[in-house]
Amino acid sequence: MAISHYFCVSILSIFFFSNFLITQSSNNIKTSDLIHETCKKISREDPNISFNFCLTSLEFATKHSRCTDVRRLGLLSIGLLHRNVTSTRHHIVKLMRNKKLDPFVKLCLDDCLELYSDAIPTVTQAMRDYRLKRYDDANIAVSSVMDAATTCEDGFKEREGVASPLKKRDEDAFELGAITLSIMSLLR
Repeated sequence: MAISHYFCVSILSIFFFSNFLITQSSNNIKTSDLIHETCKKISREDPNISFNFCLTSLEFATKHSRCTDVRRLGLLSIGLLHRNVTSTRHHIVKLMRNKKLDPFVKLCLDDCLELYSDAIPTVTQAMRDYRLKRYDDANIAVSSVMDAATTCEDGFKEREGVASPLKKRDEDAFELGAITLSIMSLLR
């Protein structure tokens, strides 16, 4: 009698665990499809968005989060933008510690530090506005962050032959902002 009880419990445990795995796998497929379709649509509509960048970014954002709809995807994209802006600010601080920094580059980095320092609370506000479905306000905030990244990058272009040490980060911030704006436009 005891053996059959344990056998039934084992079979039931295996059944429920496999059902859990199938459900999780199904959710991952749905999330993957959602990301793929969203990135395909917005990259076709906005020349500032690369399909591969969108796909890679949103897959990274959903790695530890279940994403079931476009609205949640938009929130995760703002989170990516926040992460980029915060990381870039810390990177600028680190670059400025270099005592041998060219004075012009240091001046540009000072400007970028101010821009990115201001961008952090702006993205935080965009996230609040987005959660409250105040998409126009969130749009203005995200656009402001995109402008900050462009302004930062433009500063280095004022002197010929100067390479921006933030080029990739500025481009990523701009594109993450474009992804967020495009996703918000799908919600209206």
